[in-house]
Amino acid sequence: MAAERAENGATATGIGAKAAFLKRAERDAARDVADAARRLCHKHLRKAINAFRRNDYGKAAVLAVDATEADPRCGQAFHMLALSLENLGEMARAITMYERAVALDPADTDLYLNLGLAAWRMGMNEVAEKFFRLYCEMEPNQPMGWNNLAGVLRDTSRFDDAIEICRGAILRMPEQPLLWNTLGTILVELSDFAQAAIFYREALRLDPGFTRAWHNLGYGLHHTGPLSEALEAYDKALSQTSDPRDRIETQHARALCLIAMGDLAQGFAGYEVRHHHQHRASTLYGIDAPLWKGEALAGRDVLVIGEQGLGDEVMFANTLSDIAAAIGAAGKLKIAVDARLVPLVARALPKAEVGHYFNASHNAKDVRLVPWAGKPDFVMPMGSALAHLRTSLEDFPRKAFLTPDKDRVAAFRDALAARPGLKVGICWRSMLINAQRQKYFSAIDAWRDVLTVPGVSFVNLQYGDAAGEIARAKALFGTDIQTIDGLDLKMDLDGAAALSAACDLVVSAPTAAAALAGAVGTEVWFLTAGPVWPQLGTDHYPWYRESRCFAPALFGDWDEVMPRLSAALKARALP
Repeated sequence: MAAERAENGATATGIGAKAAFLKRAERDAARDVADAARRLCHKHLRKAINAFRRNDYGKAAVLAVDATEADPRCGQAFHMLALSLENLGEMARAITMYERAVALDPADTDLYLNLGLAAWRMGMNEVAEKFFRLYCEMEPNQPMGWNNLAGVLRDTSRFDDAIEICRGAILRMPEQPLLWNTLGTILVELSDFAQAAIFYREALRLDPGFTRAWHNLGYGLHHTGPLSEALEAYDKALSQTSDPRDRIETQHARALCLIAMGDLAQGFAGYEVRHHHQHRASTLYGIDAPLWKGEALAGRDVLVIGEQGLGDEVMFANTLSDIAAAIGAAGKLKIAVDARLVPLVARALPKAEVGHYFNASHNAKDVRLVPWAGKPDFVMPMGSALAHLRTSLEDFPRKAFLTPDKDRVAAFRDALAARPGLKVGICWRSMLINAQRQKYFSAIDAWRDVLTVPGVSFVNLQYGDAAGEIARAKALFGTDIQTIDGLDLKMDLDGAAALSAACDLVVSAPTAAAALAGAVGTEVWFLTAGPVWPQLGTDHYPWYRESRCFAPALFGDWDEVMPRLSAALKARALP
C-alpha cells in the first residue's frame, strides 16, 4: 500500500549480456562477406548498434527490422531487434524475437541470458529460471548467469536455494562484485540489513564504480537509516550509471528518500519519474489526453485517475478537494477510482463526476482505462498533484477527506455498543504478501501485548480470509476480535470505511484499511516495520486528521515495539 519504498536495486531484474552481445555483433558485422544479403544485413546491424548505444531505441528497432529483412537467417539481427523492443517496453514482442534468434543461433549463449531476463521482467519466473540454468550450464564461469538465477530464486521466496547459488559461485569467483551484491539483496529480503550492507561494501571494494551496489546500499540504509547516508549512496549511483533503466530506478528511490527526510518540494517533483515507461512499476493510462505537467487548471476538463495500490489511491485522495477548487465552477472535474471507492469519493465531492477505471495489461505493464471520461484536457495521475499542492507540511489540511455513509456508521456504532470499553479496529497485514512485502508485516502471534490490553474491545478490519488468525488469537490470548457478520471488508469498502468511522481508534499495519480509517477522520495508529516515506519526516502520517506511528528501533523487531504500543493503548483506554 502506501508504505512503498525504493525497489531493491536495479539488480532486482538482473544482469543481461547486452554489452557482450553488442561488442560481438559489431565485430561480426564489420567482417567482409561475399553474400550480398548478409552484407546489407550487416550494414543495417551496425547502424542499429550505434543507435542503441545512443539510447535511440526506436531507431535501433527500425534498423534491426531492416537487418532481419535483408537476411532473415541472421540470428544477431533478431537479437538486436529483441533488445531494442525490450528497451521500448514491448516485452511480449521482444520475447518473440529472442525466440526467433535462438532458433537461428542456438549456440549463442548470450541469448539465453537475455531471454531469461525478458521473461523475468514479465513475471514469468519459471521460464526465466529455465533459461538462466541453461546459460549456467553453458557458461559456468560467467557470474551473470548465477547472479540472475539467484535473483529469480529470491523473488520466488526460495531464499535458502538463492543463498547457496551465490555462495557456490563466490567460492569459485570471489573477485566478482556482482555476486556479493546479489547475496546482499537476498539478505535484505530476509531483513538482515546489517549483513547485507557488509556484502554491498565488499562489492564496492572490488569495484568502486559498481552503480547497482551503490543503489542497493542506499536501499538498505533507506530501511535502517541514516537517511542522509542512503541519499549519498543514491547520489553516488546516479553520478556513475549510464544505463537508462538503472538511472530511472535510482531517481525514483532517491525521490522517496527525500520525501522520507521531509524534503517534499524536491521529493515529490522527483517522484514523477515513476511515470517513465522504463520504470518497472509504471502504469499506462489509456486515455486520449496529455498527462498534466502543472498547467493552470482553472476552467479545464481534468480527469484525475487513481494510481498504484488501493492504499496509495486513498492516501493521494487527500488532494482532491484542492484540485476541485483549482478547476473551479467553470471547469469539469472527473475522478476515476477503484470501483469500490466510488461512493466514498462521490459523497466527498458531489460536484465532480466520479466513476471507476478498468484495469488491463500490456507488455507486463498495468493499463488503466476510463472509457466514460471522453477526451479531457488533461489526465492527472492522482499522486501528481503532490508536487504542486503538498510541497510543505503546512499544505496538509489534517481533516477527513472521504465521506462514509452516515446511516451505516450509526448502524455499526449500535452493533459495537454491546461490547465494553474503547472500540479499536485492527488490521495486522496486507492481503498481498510476497517475497518483497512480507518483511513489512507482523504475524497475529506478535500482537499478544496489544490484544490483552484491558478495557478494549477489538474489531476486525483485516480484509481477506482472516478467520484462522482470529481463531488463533482467541486460542492464544483469549481475545475475542469482533467480526461484523455479512460485511465483506475486501469488496465493500464503503462498509469498511463506515465501520472504521464507528470505531474510537484504529491500530493497523500500513494497509488500505489504515488509509480508509484515516481518510474518514478516525484516529489511526500505524504499526510499521520501520520508518516509511508517507510519514514525510515526522512521527505520524500528516495526510490524516490524527495519527501516530509505532516503529521498532531495529527494522522488523516486533518484540521491541509491541510493548510500547500496548502501553500507549492502555493509557488511551483509561477512563
